[in-house]
Amino acid sequence: MTRLLHRHNRVIERRRGRIIRDRLILLQRLRNARLNRRLVIRVLDLIKRRRLERQLARRIKRVRRPKGLCSSHTTQHRSNHHQATHPLNALHHSPIPLSSDVTPPPPPPTTIADIGKHEGQSITLRGWLYNLRASGKLLFPIFRDGTGTIQGIVPKAAVSEHVFETLKSLTLESSLVVTGRVRADARAPSGFELDVDDVTITQRIPDETPYPIQLKEAGVDFLMENRHLWIRTPRQSSILRVRATIMRAAAEYFDTNGFIRTDPPILTPNACEGTSELFEMDYFGDDKAYLTQSGQLYIEATAMALGRVYSFGPTFRAEKSKTRRHLTEFWMIEPEVTYMDLDGLMSLAESFLTHIVTRVLEAHTADLKTIGKDVTKLEAVIAPSPFPRLTYDEAHAMLVDAHDKGLIETVHQYGDDFGSPDETYISSQFTKPVMVHRYPSAVKAFYMQPDPLDPTKALCVDVLAPEGYGEIIGGSQRVDDYDLLKSRIESHNLPMAAFQWYLDLRKYGSVPHSGFGMGIERCVAWICGLEHVRETIPFARTLNRIYP
Repeated sequence: MTRLLHRHNRVIERRRGRIIRDRLILLQRLRNARLNRRLVIRVLDLIKRRRLERQLARRIKRVRRPKGLCSSHTTQHRSNHHQATHPLNALHHSPIPLSSDVTPPPPPPTTIADIGKHEGQSITLRGWLYNLRASGKLLFPIFRDGTGTIQGIVPKAAVSEHVFETLKSLTLESSLVVTGRVRADARAPSGFELDVDDVTITQRIPDETPYPIQLKEAGVDFLMENRHLWIRTPRQSSILRVRATIMRAAAEYFDTNGFIRTDPPILTPNACEGTSELFEMDYFGDDKAYLTQSGQLYIEATAMALGRVYSFGPTFRAEKSKTRRHLTEFWMIEPEVTYMDLDGLMSLAESFLTHIVTRVLEAHTADLKTIGKDVTKLEAVIAPSPFPRLTYDEAHAMLVDAHDKGLIETVHQYGDDFGSPDETYISSQFTKPVMVHRYPSAVKAFYMQPDPLDPTKALCVDVLAPEGYGEIIGGSQRVDDYDLLKSRIESHNLPMAAFQWYLDLRKYGSVPHSGFGMGIERCVAWICGLEHVRETIPFARTLNRIYP
């Protein structure tokens, strides 16, 4: 038994020796032929697999071998089988492809946003030439691809003359595909640079018709006229990326907190608030329709069906206003909740805004830096302390005091709504959004519930963004009594027939309920630190602009 074990071990050692020898021979052959690594691994795996298959076959035969079988016959059979199936023998009779026959795979495409994952690797970028600087035999192109920008390094001695001259003469915003190796550089804005190896031009902008927006100061009218091109600049692209995250985070908050999205109509037969001018249109004959200024009335109906709902879509207001806060077309997100009072609504708004700011800070530190926003001001918003709350009376007293000290020009009249200068001053006094609640009913919409402690005040709230950005959220507890709502509609001279369906909500199972609306563009302006809302949306619609 011991002799058999020794013999078996010697056989195994010889087999291992053959495997090692075969691998060494093969590696040498493949090295000489300069085959790519994939082929080496594939052939080595083939050798290993076939070795294992033969060992398994031998064990099966050993178990099934009849007694008295001649060992010399078995050895001869094994030798013949080895010669017939050995991969190296097959290589002797098969042509080995040379390196010129094997096309190396192109570097994998990636984006500038993900380029840090490929440090030290060759990659492919597909985008545009944003800027180009030359210094003797060095080129410093800056590429953009929609996710960010990165500087390339092109030494003349490191690339072909064709690549160097092609880049050197390339016009701004020409589209291209560039390959190169990613290198970390702490001095670079993104932390990385690209050592360019090759470039392929997708489209070259002719010298005779250069890109209209050059890297220099330009007037606002010129930039708005060329808004379709202006949005390519790093700052405008960063704003749009932040906007997308704000919209995604806003919907995410409600989706993950038990709200159901319900979409109201854009064409409506009546005004929601009865205070703003509407865009009117003919609706199949003598009927009139209006572009919606809010989905609120309709989501009050869906709230009675589903409990917690929200809408998210475009809204339109025909106010002839030229202020920095007004657009004629903008996006609004509006939640509506049954069995919620004003205090619950203010807590909901606070939690909602905190979530949005948190998401923006998580994803867009670099974009906010490009825009020029001080992120510490946003970090203060999500600090663990509640948003300040002021009554209308307290806010009025603050404005009177500011006027007495010469901090604002016009004294606020008690009973009036707050204008933009008033909101700017109030919000500039806080590092967090401030909630001003219980305005006079006379200056608010007909559907707002009166305060039972002071019926001259409405159970409403305006959330003013800090740093002087003013109102970004407006909401209220709704009138839930049928007779009171009917009298309000009459006192505001609104057509009763158009609101009959809205009255039905108070007629059949009415409950206390509240909701608010937030304009996305005003929120973007605040978070990004923009002076005008025209930069907060891809193509702004204002009093004097509908092009492009």
